[in-house]
Amino acid sequence: MFNDFDEITREIYKKYKPALKYIGVDLSREDVQEAINNCSNDLETAFQAVIAYWKYKKEQKQQFYGSAALIEAISNHWQPIDWKDSYLDDKRFKSPCVIWWEAVAKVWGEGVRNNLIADVNETDRGEEYILLKTGEKISLEIAEMRGFNWVLGYAQEKQKLAHEKAIEQRLYLQQFYNG
Repeated sequence: MFNDFDEITREIYKKYKPALKYIGVDLSREDVQEAINNCSNDLETAFQAVIAYWKYKKEQKQQFYGSAALIEAISNHWQPIDWKDSYLDDKRFKSPCVIWWEAVAKVWGEGVRNNLIADVNETDRGEEYILLKTGEKISLEIAEMRGFNWVLGYAQEKQKLAHEKAIEQRLYLQQFYNG
């Protein structure tokens, strides 16, 4: 499903996916995927309307059916009522990638994280991974199982090896051009 989206739709989907999943939209359901794929305009508005509706239903302590609400919102072109972009700041709506990125900064410090980790992201197929500055990837699932200290050691070792390789290449090139 995700691969069929144009770049703008893909970015909108990625932006709202964690919130939609949290509020109970089953994005793997065929009818939900069909509704999203067939949404001819303003998918973002439908996503916002469903999230705002969920918020309202929770405040009223009423039942909410996420998948049905999203299909209805897309089919009937719902408009969000009282939408605020700050709704997406709800910590429950963060993706596992963002949660890991923020957590590792608390454990290692931002400087160490930024020196070793380029990004924490998700492929179009839903595979979450950590991208090291050396270009290596670690499955987020494996990183969570092994822990922050294991990732730190692994990333430092890969960075050390990359640095040593760069020095070797530089020395080789110097000998080649000077020799």
